Amino acid sequence: MGDVKPFKVDVPEEALDDLRRRIVSTRWPESECVEDWTQGIPLAYTREVAEYWASGYDWRRAEKQLNRFDHYKTNIDGLDIHFIHQKSPHPEAFPLVMTHGWPGSVVEFLKVIDQLVDPTAHGGKAEDAFHVVCPSLPGFGFSGKPTKAGWGVKATAKAWDQLMVRLGYGAGYGAQGGDWGAAVTTQIGCNGGHCKAIHVNMAIAKPPPEAMKDPTEEEQAVLGQLKYYQEWDSGYSKQQSTRPQTIGYALVDSPVGQMAWILEKFWSWMDCNGHPENTLTRDELLDNIMIYWVTATGASSARLYWESFGKFTDDKVELPTGIASFPKDVIQSPRSWCEKVYNITHW
Repeated sequence: MGDVKPFKVDVPEEALDDLRRRIVSTRWPESECVEDWTQGIPLAYTREVAEYWASGYDWRRAEKQLNRFDHYKTNIDGLDIHFIHQKSPHPEAFPLVMTHGWPGSVVEFLKVIDQLVDPTAHGGKAEDAFHVVCPSLPGFGFSGKPTKAGWGVKATAKAWDQLMVRLGYGAGYGAQGGDWGAAVTTQIGCNGGHCKAIHVNMAIAKPPPEAMKDPTEEEQAVLGQLKYYQEWDSGYSKQQSTRPQTIGYALVDSPVGQMAWILEKFWSWMDCNGHPENTLTRDELLDNIMIYWVTATGASSARLYWESFGKFTDDKVELPTGIASFPKDVIQSPRSWCEKVYNITHW
């Protein structure tokens, strides 16, 4: 069994000083030629957030929030994996591994860990408790950066099973995820292993031939969403899945470049009524961006697209599967599509 070592998020002050210097010395482009976000994140808003990032944002506050939870690292197949492992005070709690996506991080789980670990403190029942494990994907956050190809979705799913066994959950656990986390979770479900059930909030399901020939009204709406995504919202994925190293130089060198690359997707993908700060605070948005910046993972995180984008499994998940489909999701696969991929027990 590999060693599991405690870890604390503690970014050196020199790194924060360097961040501020880089923001102040940004060479800015001219303004967009339109009065909306159709050419990308507007210059005025980008400068406003950058100024706050350099002079008003408090990373130490974010560190305290992160370090409220128990962080660890362990080596799996030659790569250091960072994860939060928060055990429930309820002894019969069910183990649960939760996986983030891009451009996310474990920061996205900070608001739900307490409720999952100790539901009785939040009006719930002890039987609803979980031992929560939130790993950082390979090449993301405080996990190690792969130095050779092969760390795609399939390798990550196998690593997560090893991680859960290493933590003492060989008798069985659940898996949850959205975005890339949904891809990893789906693969875990296909593998079976020690996992007993999965839950995803971005179901991965292709349109069947009949939907392309004679789509229902619901399917027409979904196909329209897919068409818009492919034409107007997927440039980032084409770049990251074909030339992640090339875009990586800009993302790792320029904090404003990294911020704009991520923040524009939060605007596009959140249910935010046209402005990202309608849903998340500016601090919350920057907390997530900081995970990429302080770890210099702009390139290494993009490589997951090169490894696995469009290469998802065609196997069916036979494990019990829960799916959450929200009205403003980027992709809303109809249940009829998902039933060909998952053994749906909750929708």
